[in-house]
Amino acid sequence: MDFTMSDERRMLADSLRRTIERQYGPEARAKADDTGSDPAVWAALAELGVLGALFTEEQGGFGGAGPDIATVFEELGRAAVAEPVTEALLAGGILADCGKSDAVEQLIAGDMHLCLAQTEPGNRYDLTTVSTQATESGGAWALTGHKSVVVNAPAANLIVVTARVAGDVGDRDGIGLFTVAANAKGLAMRPYPMIGGGRGAEVTLDATPAERIGPDDTAAPILERHVARAILAQCAEAVGMMDAIRDMTLDYLRTRKQFGRPIGSFQALQHRMADMAIEIEQARSAVLNLAGHVDEEPALRDRHASAAKQLIGRAARLVVEDSVQLHGGIGMTAEYGLGHLVRRLMAVDHRFGDTDHHLERFIALRIGAEAG
Repeated sequence: MDFTMSDERRMLADSLRRTIERQYGPEARAKADDTGSDPAVWAALAELGVLGALFTEEQGGFGGAGPDIATVFEELGRAAVAEPVTEALLAGGILADCGKSDAVEQLIAGDMHLCLAQTEPGNRYDLTTVSTQATESGGAWALTGHKSVVVNAPAANLIVVTARVAGDVGDRDGIGLFTVAANAKGLAMRPYPMIGGGRGAEVTLDATPAERIGPDDTAAPILERHVARAILAQCAEAVGMMDAIRDMTLDYLRTRKQFGRPIGSFQALQHRMADMAIEIEQARSAVLNLAGHVDEEPALRDRHASAAKQLIGRAARLVVEDSVQLHGGIGMTAEYGLGHLVRRLMAVDHRFGDTDHHLERFIALRIGAEAG
């Protein structure tokens, strides 16, 4: 596996970093918290090619591979950008696989927002526990159910929804994929701010008109594939945030003085920073490994996804706890940038499965591979 970054990806990373430094600040973050996205930042990301880098040439983009995803999201994480790029990757990837090229084209151009409504009350991280019902009448589909923690729903123009077309709740087969317009009849939202930035919503569907997309038998393989790619995005974003937190903590240790000298000169604190650096490099290696396996066959892909997500969650907790302790009270003030990074980094662990979930999943997948 080649771990070196190509010239094209390096150029994209450098351009993205400069653009974010120039255009992304507290005001843009506040707009994302209020409405879900800052239109100026979203347009800049689209113009820079960030959204296009998430899709293959056949889908209308110019990237789409695991290293492309990792490159984009590590830079977004470094500045704790709260724009809904993960939702673009996740819902946009599903639409691309289902042949909805018109919507993907609008997304890449920055003219559309998407979201995936999959999580339901009580299903935790299980992708196949779907109770929302889809019914067909005269060739038209309608959805009824409740979706929870739908990230970017308040800003989305189009919502990708999972619903059951056959079978019982928890069956792997019988899950369908649908699209619902944001202004569709029978759709209601209760929006709220997310702890890591941006907005989510509880979404209620009451005989809501929908268009069915995807395969007729089951949508589970498509859903699992794109959630694995979203896990890669979240892990890469977490590495970028950990880099930023480490740099911010180092700067603080070099400037904060006690007993007449910088506290960074104390050996005990140097040891803690060394431990933090080791954890971050291990996390970076896990991301690189997952980027190289995210398009492999499902069993291998999912083992690497769970291994990376579990390691990232553990490393993120150490980085958060140590950085806050080393900063003291100033670390959690609203005016200081560390607080936002810490909240967003901690939120990463709870999306698409936390450390406990992925440790159990990895063990189960490993046992299954050895038994097979």
